[in-house]
Amino acid sequence: MFLTRVLSGIALVIILGLTIYLGGYFLWVLLLFISIVGVNEYSRAVGVHDTGAPAASKGEKAPFNALELSSYVFAVLYYSALLFSKNSDSVLLLPFFVCIISIVSKMVLFVLRYPRIEVTSVMKASFGEIYVPVMLGFLYLLRQESEGIQLILLVFVTSWVSDTFAYLVGRTIGRHKLSPVLSPKKSIEGAVGGVAGAVLLGFILSHFMESGPWVIALISGIGAVISQCGDLFASGIKRHYGIKDYGNLIPGHGGILDRFDSVIITAPIIFILFYIVKKGGL
Repeated sequence: MFLTRVLSGIALVIILGLTIYLGGYFLWVLLLFISIVGVNEYSRAVGVHDTGAPAASKGEKAPFNALELSSYVFAVLYYSALLFSKNSDSVLLLPFFVCIISIVSKMVLFVLRYPRIEVTSVMKASFGEIYVPVMLGFLYLLRQESEGIQLILLVFVTSWVSDTFAYLVGRTIGRHKLSPVLSPKKSIEGAVGGVAGAVLLGFILSHFMESGPWVIALISGIGAVISQCGDLFASGIKRHYGIKDYGNLIPGHGGILDRFDSVIITAPIIFILFYIVKKGGL
């Protein structure tokens, strides 16, 4: 199991590294694939997949439904719109517009399919579209910047790498529980260690960026705090619905949402912070 986890982790890093380096359509296709799989995992986890499907209650495999299918269509349309976004200024309103489109489309479906579609499922589906495709799409937007590769590396430093620091520190000196209910194994000491590790690596990475080292270090620290919240949030969904993993696409790691839970929330935060820094000339 450990070897499988290591090998699949290495393969994931290689695939991500290559597509991030190539950028363009290569990264676009990968992120679209990840988003669609992520939407599927989320839909199954929170019950959107089973909405209006009586067969599911009998233990049979639930078919696709209009609500879930609309989320896949939304993901494709959103990523298609990203292809025409040339810089950060042109995309500032894009997430706002797609949020409106998502909500309105779900309202229409609710009206057309009532009462087979429940209002709670409509809300869950709308949130899932923003939570997975839109927020992951910021990785593509970051790659479009002049320092795109460094910025995406910053996202993974403040999510995956800081998580490794948090794990090591927590195992070594962790005593006080960070969130006993959501994640009993995480400690306050580990969380602090994760933030400190992200700040250190952000400081090192800043030497390959135009912004000042302390600015990038601060962004890394903020991103690390946010990424841990994203991790706990995803764990909270699993605990609420009584599931261990979102999927099994990545052997030893679970599903897309198990591996990208912190990246999902960190990517837009890094984008926003970088935009503020760039506009402020810091």
